[in-house]
Amino acid sequence: MKNQVFNPYLPSWEYVPDGEPHVFGDRVYVYGSHDSFGAPIFCVNDYVCWSAPVNDLSDWRYEGIIYRKKQDPSNPFGIRSLYAPDVTKGPDGRYYLYYAFDFMGTMGVAVCDTPAGQYEYYGKVHHKDGKVWGRKSGEQFPFDPGVLTDDDGRIWLYSGFATKVPFIASRGHNLKNDGGVVIELEQDMVTIKQEPKLLFPIKGRQGAFKDHAFFEASSIRKINGKYYFVYSSEHNHDLCYAVSDRPDGGFTYGGVLVDLGDLFLDNNTDESHANNYLGNTHGGLLYINNELYIFYHRQTNRSSYARQACAEKLRMKPDGTILQSEVTSCGLNPGPLRGKGKYEARIACNLWAAGHSTGRVDGSAPKKRLKDHPYFTQSGKDRNDNPDQFIANMSEGATAGFKYFIFDGTETRITVRGNGRGEFSVTDGCKEIARVPVNSTQTFCIESGIHPLYFIYRGTDTADFLGFEIR
Repeated sequence: MKNQVFNPYLPSWEYVPDGEPHVFGDRVYVYGSHDSFGAPIFCVNDYVCWSAPVNDLSDWRYEGIIYRKKQDPSNPFGIRSLYAPDVTKGPDGRYYLYYAFDFMGTMGVAVCDTPAGQYEYYGKVHHKDGKVWGRKSGEQFPFDPGVLTDDDGRIWLYSGFATKVPFIASRGHNLKNDGGVVIELEQDMVTIKQEPKLLFPIKGRQGAFKDHAFFEASSIRKINGKYYFVYSSEHNHDLCYAVSDRPDGGFTYGGVLVDLGDLFLDNNTDESHANNYLGNTHGGLLYINNELYIFYHRQTNRSSYARQACAEKLRMKPDGTILQSEVTSCGLNPGPLRGKGKYEARIACNLWAAGHSTGRVDGSAPKKRLKDHPYFTQSGKDRNDNPDQFIANMSEGATAGFKYFIFDGTETRITVRGNGRGEFSVTDGCKEIARVPVNSTQTFCIESGIHPLYFIYRGTDTADFLGFEIR
């Protein structure tokens, strides 16, 4: 790689959640929805695309806007928001973008001759009689598309949601949300060939996966001849997977791939003591150069409306089982980060208040409680300001953790940048190695090897944590 790469792997000013990575040609393309910093709702921006060479996942390139909300004839004024999309290359060699407008209850399709060009509206997923899917009472609610063009040219579309659909959103149609469904499409990529089939029942329904029932975020990949279905479970802060030998049934639960707070690792299931603040997440698998990654998103600004793209390397066992990854700061990097250099506080993978207190930041947390907690935020209003991102509201005992760095055992100097009257206790996860006043330098030594760094704020005021330098 040309450079080191961190989590979040896109620039600090970019907010692309629900990332679906796909390899087309010699590049990886990531398609997602598009949040705006400070927005009051999800996904207010148009779709953009980012790409990187298959042999250098540090070199991300902005491809620009690929599809605008107003291009769909059902949304001429841009009032509805584009939710999580997916893209596949059709049998005709063109690229098809599948999307749903928030809770409108239909699935749109756009098409382009290139992976990251200007997509044009193509149509709505519909039945053979021409009736748009989602316009018949009793149908499964179209939401969160995941799409696969199989090796034999058959096209499979996955969809599903677990929350009751508001009456106004479904335009009076009595739509169902029984769980994750699969549909086979005709070769035109938009006509339903086989009607929706329920594969992944929601919690409380017969056949639901125990303790990790389907909630949303359908994503599908074919790896080494097996079909891996990724989804967000009833907990809504994890990505899990199920696996089958065929695309339309026979899936068995595989396990958790990643959780925003590292829950379900080491048998920890306490949301109030997670390793990071919780909210929804959504993403997909990338199998490239014999390596497997899970793409997902994290929360910022004490809300679920400014989410950022992250990724982690996964380990697959010879039998195809995938092990859960912890959240890290290095993500797509080939290994630990160098124990030298300047690092922004925004790449922290662990963040909590005094007493290892966390919880949800998705709107269910009372504002009074949130005021006592640190959070990722930025200067400026949105991406055009090219603002700095940092951790705000570090009060006594608040902790920011960074994983991992490789040290050579030589003398190290660390400078903490920020504002506030206090100091940071720096630990390697086991013992304190230094105390560094804000905006000063401390010399210390870390044993050779791979270690995390944790910065615990000690002071009477709150501090904004901007970053640190290791020399």
